Amino acid sequence: MIQQKRVYEPTERSDGCRILVDRLWPRGLSRQRARIDEWMKELAPSTALRQWFGHDPEKWAEFQRRYKAELRSQKPLLDRLTRLARRRRVTLVYGARDETHNDAVVLAGVVRRRLARPAR
Repeated sequence: MIQQKRVYEPTERSDGCRILVDRLWPRGLSRQRARIDEWMKELAPSTALRQWFGHDPEKWAEFQRRYKAELRSQKPLLDRLTRLARRRRVTLVYGARDETHNDAVVLAGVVRRRLARPAR
């Protein structure tokens, strides 16, 4: 199972393995308070894509297309994340305020599609 959650929300036992998927560490948050199990910043959108998008909902469709294209070059890390999500609950943690238009939403969708395929 895979889900996403803002890093600023309280942690819960039901979060399972908490993986930060932002390229930058969240502002004003200590590592202890964030309770992150792993930081997969390589799965975050490139700096150029993140800056171009700027969390503008009007750019959302194009952001998703471009980000998915970037993720194609991260197959080993995506495979690792997918294997982890097959074994236990994974929460993709992000810092964005917009809970609908952010990279964790896209990444969770990609992993869910991979989970729907039979394991090799």
